[in-house]
Amino acid sequence: MSFNNNFLKSFRVLLLPLAILFGLIIRLRNYLYEKNIFKSVQFNFPVICVGNLSLGGTGKSPMVEHILSITADSFQMATLSRGYKRKTKGYALADVNTTALEIGDEPMQFHVKFPNVAIAVGERRIEAIPQLIQDIPNIQAILLDDAFQHREIKAGFNILLTDYHNLYCDDIFFPTGDLRDERAAAKRADVIVVTKCPKFLTTSERDEIIEKLFPQQHQSIYFTSIAYGTPYHIYNSNDEWILNSNDEVLLVCGIANPLPLKAYLNENVHTYYQLGYNDHHIFSFDDLNEIKEKFNQIKSNRKLIITTEKDAVRLIKYADFLNNIPLYILPIKPHFLFNMEHQFNHMIIDYIQQHHATKNGI
Repeated sequence: MSFNNNFLKSFRVLLLPLAILFGLIIRLRNYLYEKNIFKSVQFNFPVICVGNLSLGGTGKSPMVEHILSITADSFQMATLSRGYKRKTKGYALADVNTTALEIGDEPMQFHVKFPNVAIAVGERRIEAIPQLIQDIPNIQAILLDDAFQHREIKAGFNILLTDYHNLYCDDIFFPTGDLRDERAAAKRADVIVVTKCPKFLTTSERDEIIEKLFPQQHQSIYFTSIAYGTPYHIYNSNDEWILNSNDEVLLVCGIANPLPLKAYLNENVHTYYQLGYNDHHIFSFDDLNEIKEKFNQIKSNRKLIITTEKDAVRLIKYADFLNNIPLYILPIKPHFLFNMEHQFNHMIIDYIQQHHATKNGI
């Protein structure tokens, strides 16, 4: 594994000329937006954007779910995503018959967990937002998933995520690095959240990161770690499995960064085996046979399959095949460090309330 990692790093260094060219294109594009040569549209409506500057998983989906968890009971919320790797094109609004193939795995995950939230997808957000507002006239706020780099829309409130293990300030442009936008773009954010931090991050480590990120005066910085919940059966949420040191786990996942999940299993179970797939992988019957065969090879009396919430929405349709297998979903959510969750929550709610109070002349 280390040989492969070293080879990959060396190969990416050879692609530095492409990274420089890509960076010049991105900087030119941002310059044209800043000079109003390219136009951005701002809606007279609460639009919250959750995004990042890099490729790969920074925890956007758990953050979107956290925001929905604190707003959906008080406001009529909607989410708008691109719908990556779906089999459809254009704008689509989820309903009771919608599948992950039609809207993508992450929007489907939101739809399953928040059935009262309007979940929409559309490659061109600038066209999808008016359509969404027309379809659901009583919407009070729209949450844009992974749209920070889409300059056509100027969100009213921007939340920028960066991975503790790969801060944007230490990164360079793709393909040598992981940046898909320039570091200077971070100044557009209202809030910066450093995700996937160690649970016991010290205040001195926090202060060092803040100094490196060098936030603007108007920006707030928050730090979160990953909080794993109790695994529950894919077809019965009341059937929970409390992990212990005797368990042997087959981990089935197709996510951008499984390292935190693997570290968690390493600490909490006896042994785990992994069947890894590409991010947003669409599972086939061949994959299911491989999963079943690998699971049957495990000899322990306490064995189970664990998958992620994102993968589960692509697996759940195979009920006839998987119904007799102990397939459990491991839920995650962001845990705010330094007792800052209340402040973060209040800021989001206050943004939505203030907009509607101003609009109504209150």
